[in-house]
Amino acid sequence: MKKLASTGSNLLPGAFIALLVVIWEIFIRVSGIPKYLLPAPSGIIRALVDSREVLLLHTKTTVIEASIGYIISIIIAVTVSASMNRWHTVKKTVYPVLVISQTVPIIVLAPLIMIWMGFGILPKIAIVVLTCFFPIAVSVTEGLETVDEDIVSMMKVMGANNWQIFAKVKLPAIMPSFFSGLKIAGTYSIMGAVIAEWIGAQSGLGVYMTRAMHSFHTEALFADILIIVVLSIGVFEFINFMGRKIMPWNK
Repeated sequence: MKKLASTGSNLLPGAFIALLVVIWEIFIRVSGIPKYLLPAPSGIIRALVDSREVLLLHTKTTVIEASIGYIISIIIAVTVSASMNRWHTVKKTVYPVLVISQTVPIIVLAPLIMIWMGFGILPKIAIVVLTCFFPIAVSVTEGLETVDEDIVSMMKVMGANNWQIFAKVKLPAIMPSFFSGLKIAGTYSIMGAVIAEWIGAQSGLGVYMTRAMHSFHTEALFADILIIVVLSIGVFEFINFMGRKIMPWNK
């Protein structure tokens, strides 16, 4: 019964989305709204199929930029968070700066980064890193703060060094928070790459989106948005899947 209930709850969102798509299609056909204002779902799928080769090339560029930036942001965020946990002076100095940095929209920083680093892949990766770094750093930092100090003290009494304490006590304790940050940052990684491509690039979903918008090819624009949504959901679900495999106790 529990499995059937779970299956039903998983089908409900899909059924609701399918219903909305059907209503959308019928509304466009009945109302006669021009496709350059609001295309029908069938037109979006047609544009997706017709431009699949071009979209595949642009998608590949965006995925590469997002993946590299995401991995780098994880490494930097974990390193900074571990340092702040190890040395409280570092946390008092760095953490407020991290919070203040989030008050500046990434769309404002992107043009400056392009000017400083050029229009190659490096500034796109840098923007993805800036986009993904903060949620991971905050989740790891907050997770480390919740570690039971009594267990840490007991490990020290038993002669454990800092690495053993981190591997045996702190790391398992922060995994739920860590994966929460990873899921948020994972969806941000695609968005960060697209924003970077808006500012200046030769290829990528952001470039394709800009070209479709300027040519009033709204069907292609929606097809591009659909790919971005699917990529973001795919990243989220993959990290969620890995979290369940690594933390079977946290289901």
